[in-house]
Amino acid sequence: MRIIKTKIKDLLIIKQKNNLDRRGSLRETFNKNILNKKFVFEYCTTSKAGALRGFHFQYKFQQAKYVNVLKGKILDCVIDLRKNSKTFGHIFKIILSDKNCLSLYIPEGFAHAYYSYEKVNIVYYKLNNFYKPKYESGINLLDKDLKINWPKKKFNISKKDKNLMSFRDFYKNNGYL
Repeated sequence: MRIIKTKIKDLLIIKQKNNLDRRGSLRETFNKNILNKKFVFEYCTTSKAGALRGFHFQYKFQQAKYVNVLKGKILDCVIDLRKNSKTFGHIFKIILSDKNCLSLYIPEGFAHAYYSYEKVNIVYYKLNNFYKPKYESGINLLDKDLKINWPKKKFNISKKDKNLMSFRDFYKNNGYL
């Protein structure tokens, strides 16, 4: 494993090594000696092709996330919402897949979303704080001000995600995380 820095402070890409042979593969997904972060909560999601999830965050009890794709391919996307960040409002996108063996470490203070490409996508998370639905919020994925070119024009989006606030409303109401 090795860490690749991005242009956004503390947002890291982790390149994992995938050991393949005729039986299958073995991939080291986390090593505390390389990514020295304390995680207390883990979960796994499955998403069908065309699913679009996010942009989610917790405004209290913020969560740093370490995102791995165990099967499939996603377009992972984050928005920097941190107070005093030089890259506040900047968007970072990356393809994570079981083939490229890339993962993303997302520090606290970011909104997170992803689009699923494959028929079956399995996304595995490690988090540094517990899920607190009372403090969950988000920014609308389809907010035109964000100017995100999602891979398709037709998506499978939850009703909850369709009703999330715009980035402009987030900034007006909160300013930052």
